[in-house]
Parts: sequence; C-alpha cells; structure tokens
Amino acid sequence: MYDEMRAERLRKLELLKDAGMEGYPVSTGRSLSGGEFLEKFEELVSSGGTEVLAGRVLSIRGQGGIIFADVADGTARVQFVLEKAEMGDEAFVLFESAVDQGDFVEATGVAYLTKRGQQSLKVTSWKMLAKSLAPLPTEWYGIQDTELKLRERYLDILLNEDLRDMFIRRGAFWQAMRNFLLQKKFLEVETPILENSPGGADARPFITHHNALDMEVYLRISAGELWQKRLLVAGFPKVFEIGRIFRNEGQSREHLQDYTQLETYEAYSDMKKGMQFIQDLYRHIAQEVYGRTRFTVQGHEFDLADEWKEINFCEIINEKFGIDPLTVSEDDAIAAVHAHKIQVGETLNKARAVDHLWKSIRKTISGPAFLVGIPVYLEPLAKRSPENSNVVERCQVLLAGSEMGKGFSELNDPQDQTARFEEQQKLRDGGDDEAQRLDTDYIRAMEYGMPPAFGFGMSERFFAFLENKSAYETQIFPLLRPKN
Repeated sequence: MYDEMRAERLRKLELLKDAGMEGYPVSTGRSLSGGEFLEKFEELVSSGGTEVLAGRVLSIRGQGGIIFADVADGTARVQFVLEKAEMGDEAFVLFESAVDQGDFVEATGVAYLTKRGQQSLKVTSWKMLAKSLAPLPTEWYGIQDTELKLRERYLDILLNEDLRDMFIRRGAFWQAMRNFLLQKKFLEVETPILENSPGGADARPFITHHNALDMEVYLRISAGELWQKRLLVAGFPKVFEIGRIFRNEGQSREHLQDYTQLETYEAYSDMKKGMQFIQDLYRHIAQEVYGRTRFTVQGHEFDLADEWKEINFCEIINEKFGIDPLTVSEDDAIAAVHAHKIQVGETLNKARAVDHLWKSIRKTISGPAFLVGIPVYLEPLAKRSPENSNVVERCQVLLAGSEMGKGFSELNDPQDQTARFEEQQKLRDGGDDEAQRLDTDYIRAMEYGMPPAFGFGMSERFFAFLENKSAYETQIFPLLRPKN
C-alpha cells in the first residue's frame, strides 16, 4: 500500500513539472508567518493588502468549485480557501489534482473571514514548496505503535500537539535555568567532551579512539566538573555548563546513556549556602515553566514551595536496617543487602552495598528533602564535615522517591583529594569499574590553590519527573536499535 501511494505522489510530482511548477523550489516569498497573520488579521482585513503565507498542508476538504486546506508553519494553523471562480481553472485544478496532505505550499491572497467566522486566507495564486512522497499518518489518529512513535518521532511531534508542547516546555526548562544563573552573575562555559581520563562522577564511560592523536579517549561522564573547578583556580568566581554527558550503563525509567546536565560552581560558598540556592533554583524553574510548585509524580505528591527537610543518611539506614554505615564491615553490609532481598546487578563492595540499602529507603520519600551526612567513602570530591570527619558536606535533592540533584562543599585540599582518589583506584582494581580514576592533572591544578566553593549538578531527569514521564519519553530523539 505504501509503495502504491508513493508511486501516486511521484505521478503528481510529474503533473507539477508538466505545468511548469517546481516541486522543490529554492525560495519562498512568504511575507508573514501564520501566527503573525492571525495576530494582525483584523488590520489585514481592513487594509485589503495581499500577503503570502506558507506551510504544510494538514488537511484538504473539497466541495465543487471550492477547496479548504488547513496549513501549519509551526507558529499557527491557517485555513486557505481556494475558489475556482477567484483564481481560475488552471491553478485550481492543478492544486486539486497535485496537492496532498503533507505537502508544503505557498499561497498568495487576502485575509478573509468565512461565513462561519473562520479567519482564513482567500487564495489568488499558489505554488509548491516541497512535495511529500511519503503519506502522513491520519491526523486524527496519529501513530499508534509505540516503537514507531519513537523511531519516527518527527511525525509524532507533527501530529501530537501535547508532545509538541512538552518539547517547548523542555526548551523553557533549560532557558529558565540559564536565566536564573545569568542573573546571579554566573559565567556560562564549555568544557571538553573528549577526555584523557573521565572524572567528576561514579560511572562507566564510553571509550573511543582519537585518530589524529592515535590514543584512546573517553566521552565525559560529568558536565565538566573537574574542568570547571580548574576555572575556579583560574580566578572565575561563578561558572556553569549545560551540556551533554555520556554514561555506558543500564537504562531505566530514570537513566539514559546520553543526556543533558547542569553543573555549577560558586567560589566562597558551601553546602549550607548552596541548599538555599538549590531551593530557589527549583522553585524558579517550576514557576517559570509550569506556573506552579505542586506536582504529583509516580504516586508521590510534593510542593517545592514547602520547607525542605533534612534526612541524615547514616541515621535513616540505622533505623531501617540496624547498621551504622560509618562503622559497618564490608561483609555485614553485603549480608544486609542479601538478607533484605535487595536486587543488585554488580559485584558488591561496602560502598555499593550501603548505597543499595539507601536506595531501597529512598523510594518511599516524596520530598522535597535534602539527604545529608553521607560517608566519606561514598563521595571522593566533597569536603569532610567539620562536626564529623567521617562524613562529607554533601546534599542530595530528594523528590518522588528519587535523587534529583546533588551538591557539596568542594574538596580543595590536594593531599586529601589524592588520598581519596587512591582509595577509589583500589576499588577499581577490585572490580568496581564505576569508581573514579586518579587525575594527576587535576591534583596539580588544585595545588596552585582552589578557593572554598559549592558545586551542584542536576540532569534532565528533573524535567522528566515534572512531566511525570520516563526520561526516555522526554528526549526528542532517544537512541534506538537500528531496524533489521
């Protein structure tokens, strides 16, 4: 059926050529967008001036010597009215016989209010801008197959107004974040995506070969964390990056392998000051994009305007499982995971076991809340707490049973940092391929002096949660296996 319809459209393309009309001309004479046409409609009716509109034909209805075509250009949907008596037999018949749903056309005409009160363009002449050879799915039903929706996302966006609106909100989400930071005098920067050594997070990287330098390189696993802290050394007091990161890990409702993340660094700040910064940022995004702060996500209800409580990591694990993460042995931590039948997918060590215990609790917390009091062995890049040197100054945002951002007082002691990197390397040597690597270049930069600072990161997962959808659904073009 598809081949037959394509053949019919190719035949119509020949009709256009025979009539002396190009199927894919270089330019258009469009004078107004559809949105501008509707906005200025009354003025255009009064002036009686001629305008040129263009867009994709979404539907065509014919009745004798009149044709109605709904045409959209991404700013608005405008009805074109073609009357044989007004434009002549030749142009009318060519439109009738050669134009299909999905074609891009240009039309010259005047603003015209139909008897039913529909704001329209009464067409005097037209031309083809791009003849579509593949038929669009029926507009009223769209694409029904879930995989096809993702594989041919452009069609689903075209036909699904709710989906299109979601991606408009996605753009507004990142812009609201950017505006918030720029207003606070942060400098937006770009840092390398290809790295000699991936750092700034516990994650498995993608590896590729750099032909020009003949060496293996890694796609970054954080939005320039260690690079941005080098910029603090360089004297910039506030920096941020919104960029793509890549993690060669599992995929779930919340996890993707390539996604967009924000990371910010502010000199002369710390976790306590940073927690207020985070609350202000999240509330700003919610108000700017959605006009509200209350949300329901996966059965959890939360209001970002509420007071954000603090949950102590070690205390809540002790209450739930009867073990202290600061003193528990590796064997006892692993035994607790197995005793409570917590599903794990990798070889366990103490750090991974304790983290799995926490994650089983996290699912029950609606938030908004901050998780604090994390053991040093779980965070190699944060400063130790002045009250307890066995825990770090790290706060994690908790919303709807998930972690929705992380910030900490940045470690700026090069000797402590070296020791923690060395501990991470021992974990790597023991089989934990998500443990961090020793980055001697970063240590060298820190030895020149890095100011005390607060660093924070959040990913597009926050947007997916506000939409109450999976991260996969909220990416415009998610990665799919190729068709066989």
